[in-house]
Amino acid sequence: MNSPLISDEVDLLQSLVDLEQHRRIVELGCGAAELSRKLLARFATCEVTGLEVDERQHAKNLLNSAERLHFIQAGAQAIPFAGEGFDLALMLKSLHHVPLDQMHQALSEIHRVLRPHGLLYVSEPVFSGALNEVMRLFHDEERVRAAAMRTVHEAVASGAWEQLTERFFDMPVHFQDFADFERRMVGVTYLNHRLDAPSLAAVRSRFEPHMTETGASFVRPMRVNLLRKR
Repeated sequence: MNSPLISDEVDLLQSLVDLEQHRRIVELGCGAAELSRKLLARFATCEVTGLEVDERQHAKNLLNSAERLHFIQAGAQAIPFAGEGFDLALMLKSLHHVPLDQMHQALSEIHRVLRPHGLLYVSEPVFSGALNEVMRLFHDEERVRAAAMRTVHEAVASGAWEQLTERFFDMPVHFQDFADFERRMVGVTYLNHRLDAPSLAAVRSRFEPHMTETGASFVRPMRVNLLRKR
């Protein structure tokens, strides 16, 4: 059975979570907080605190702040807030970026800062697909993505969390050309990709067959696990 194609993940989040009731939100590893910004535009009563460890991205966020959106430089494994202050925690392609030996600590911290029966929405890329085959030439995430999913399953098995649902979907990803891909995927600030000329040429060679007159289009397979704090 094919997974549904979802271009705006706020639609999926909204279908799974009552955002009128889960208004106090923390996003862990928020990046530029694109989903949170969209969420706030739709739900006037929500408020989001975004945590980001990357100094350069955090500085950009502070320059691009918005009403009801607050930024803190911190990681999910050490959340600088008192317990039970949030209704909903979001991890959007960020759990696998937590250091391997601190993933369980991150989920424990999230459990601590959520109110009783608060929700954790974990959205992670599945290690498959054509875009993944391009990316793995210089950034192979097979091990960390598997560790992230194992951490989620072990957290549920521990009894601390109840899994409400697991969903799979495909997210479209489009690049105008290889320069666009290089800027967005190779030149990210939270990773230190320094590709020499032969390595970059190999990546280009794997990317170029996907180019058309309108650019290169991919689908990224995704998995969402929605957990509730017990």
